[in-house]
Amino acid sequence: MKLFLCALFVIAAAATQIVFAEEIKLEDGVLVLTKNNFNSAITDNEFVLVEFYAPWCGHCKALAPEYAKAAQKLAETESPIKLGKVDATEEGELAEEYQVRGYPTLKFFRNGVAVDYAGGRQADDIVAWVNKKTGPPALELSTVEEIEKFLKDNEIAVVGFFADRESEEAKAFLAVANGLDSFVFGITTNAELIAKYEAKENQVVLFKPYDDKKTIYQGAINQEDLKKFVQVYSLPLIVDFNHQSASKIFGGSVKSHMLFFVSKEKGHVEKYVEPLKDIAANYRDEILFVTISADEEDHARIFEFFGMSKDEIPSIRLIKLEEDMAKYKPPTNDLSPEAVKSFVEDFIAGKLKQHLLSQELPEDWDKNPVKVLVATNFDEVALNPEKDVLVEFYAPWCGHCKQLVPIYDQLGEKYKDHPTIVIAKMDSTINELEHTKISSFPTLKFYRKGDNQVIEYNLDRTFEDFVKFLDAGGEMAAPEEVTEEVLDEPSEGKIEKDEL
Repeated sequence: MKLFLCALFVIAAAATQIVFAEEIKLEDGVLVLTKNNFNSAITDNEFVLVEFYAPWCGHCKALAPEYAKAAQKLAETESPIKLGKVDATEEGELAEEYQVRGYPTLKFFRNGVAVDYAGGRQADDIVAWVNKKTGPPALELSTVEEIEKFLKDNEIAVVGFFADRESEEAKAFLAVANGLDSFVFGITTNAELIAKYEAKENQVVLFKPYDDKKTIYQGAINQEDLKKFVQVYSLPLIVDFNHQSASKIFGGSVKSHMLFFVSKEKGHVEKYVEPLKDIAANYRDEILFVTISADEEDHARIFEFFGMSKDEIPSIRLIKLEEDMAKYKPPTNDLSPEAVKSFVEDFIAGKLKQHLLSQELPEDWDKNPVKVLVATNFDEVALNPEKDVLVEFYAPWCGHCKQLVPIYDQLGEKYKDHPTIVIAKMDSTINELEHTKISSFPTLKFYRKGDNQVIEYNLDRTFEDFVKFLDAGGEMAAPEEVTEEVLDEPSEGKIEKDEL
């Protein structure tokens, strides 16, 4: 009997072990994590970067090869840092536990404690970020062999050559290195290395595989200027927009971008963009030159944002991110170096007027209970001092907007004969207003009669709450703001910069 009970105990223990210590499989060098092996992965390994993904997510598919390449690079250097992935559509409990609200979401675990990943999506960016989180801000380089290996292992590298590591210049360099997680930094005080790389003492050199290969920082070393130097000169003169480069384009110091809408397949880059490299070089501290290929289906949203069709390529636009993504259109579609330079100079001089999108006013715009607004009739209707006007700013592709349609139509029907209340809507993907900027969909604003005060509608989007709000003249107390949590790529109701 005792033997039988012991045997049962052994079998039960073995079964328990199988459940709670599930073997971790590898796919392309990446740990495949599930609910049953996740805790052991983040506790048995000091450092683990985990990607929560969805198999159908386009951003995740674009990241996958770079993520695997990063895992391989780390393995080749015998790094203790591991990369893992979780299919969040299958492992819902893990996704909820770590507050995954979009795909891909990356979390970095140090001794089981998670922090948000804030690096780029190329293999070198991932490696640089995790190495920076686990090591010194700048690698000490003491020998020729060390610096040669450092430059070989990292396509983009920043090296500080200093006579004294305790100098103010060296301290400023290390402070910048500590703050830029997506870049790798090295530091040396070895006179032999300074001479070998034809550097001067207290000089910073950026090494890269394109353009001039090596760029020397000019001027006094301070944190602000050095940080901008690294962010600007680490990019090619003309950057191709894609999933991997988006974070560097939008996260850099230069917030004004010249966008070239082209077809690579038709040779537009070679014909129209390459001849502009000298102009890009002259203005790179102020304007970033970016190509956007019409051949990529993923870029359709960008064309929509600029109110363009693919029939218009090749074409250019300027965008200034610092001012609510203000857009500028050239007077002609001349892409000659002379015309592009003139466009750039007028932009810098502040001579250009912002380009606002507007569709033609439909003849039947006021036929239905919900009135249709475009940029040209918006002020006349919404700012009519004799009317209370509720406006929905929507996007045709927005899931939340689609869900609102039956309720909003019902609302229009209720107030269609009201003497002072108007229910209206505007497609904000093809209509823009100088005085109103929309950053998420749907956005609902109430324009009060008399003083035209604009009141944000942030109650629940139910028919009953809309009616209470309108009947009270927009003066109802609002509850705590409800944030939408949407698992999508990106969150469906928001305009994401890396999607533009």
